Amino acid sequence: MEIKWHDNDPETGERRYLCAERFAGVWKFRFKFQRRGEWTRGLEPTVAMWEHLVDALERRYWRREGVEEADIKQVKKLLAEAVREEEKRNS
Repeated sequence: MEIKWHDNDPETGERRYLCAERFAGVWKFRFKFQRRGEWTRGLEPTVAMWEHLVDALERRYWRREGVEEADIKQVKKLLAEAVREEEKRNS
């Protein structure tokens, strides 16, 4: 399963394209700066990225687009972990 969207890179302010991909129960993130460019793997997801992913999965769930309730629960759990990690870093 792939979820794609775009945002602005926090370091440069440049528009970037993001993709969250789940394979074998593991979510991986990648990005690119040009629409037709090559994907760069290994992006460390932020809390905002996890929040966007939860929102996108919930919208797809209600439209019955191949998303199961277990997928949403898994990502919400990962979001909670990311929030805890960010709070630790800011303390």
